[in-house]
Amino acid sequence: MKVSKKQSRQKANGLSEQPDNEDAANWNLRLYVAGQTPRSMTAFKNLNDICEQYLKGKYHIEVVDLMENPTLARGDQILAIPTLVRKLPQPIRKIIGDLSNTERVLVGLDIQPR
Repeated sequence: MKVSKKQSRQKANGLSEQPDNEDAANWNLRLYVAGQTPRSMTAFKNLNDICEQYLKGKYHIEVVDLMENPTLARGDQILAIPTLVRKLPQPIRKIIGDLSNTERVLVGLDIQPR
């Protein structure tokens, strides 16, 4: 989860680069973390692995580091970190934790039925 200075500024502002083909990003996911802690790094890796396996080419992940800009937590009412917010497809869904339980994440994101 090492990022360049440009990416750090984008993350601090809650922004990230959009994919070249915006239609391909059917799943808009936002991961709230607090710095590059082991738990945050694990959540990012787990999310990336899940997306590559189940949503390949159809997702966009935005990482928001609340250590750099804590006010961004208000918009999605973030109370714990790491928290994953599914912005699209609607409805908005939230999953708290390091996303290590793949089945729980798949059900929580409505990728897999309960």
